[in-house]
Amino acid sequence: MSDTIIVALLSALGTGAGAIVSAFVSNKVMAVKMEVVQRDVTELKEETRRHNQVIERTYKLEERTSILETRVEGLEGKKK
Repeated sequence: MSDTIIVALLSALGTGAGAIVSAFVSNKVMAVKMEVVQRDVTELKEETRRHNQVIERTYKLEERTSILETRVEGLEGKKK
């Protein structure tokens, strides 16, 4: 075999190996990033759930306050 063919084969082998290693490293980095995104989404879901509970409790408190205000106004009307 001529020297040119040997150099071409070694270059192709080096390029292929580099591409394969690069793909594996990129895949690992993407997997780590996906884990971070999954964790962030899970945390956001929990925060949203807690926020919605606060909204529900606030709505119930406003409802009860309205009822109590009506009752107080009725009592004040009887008192006069």
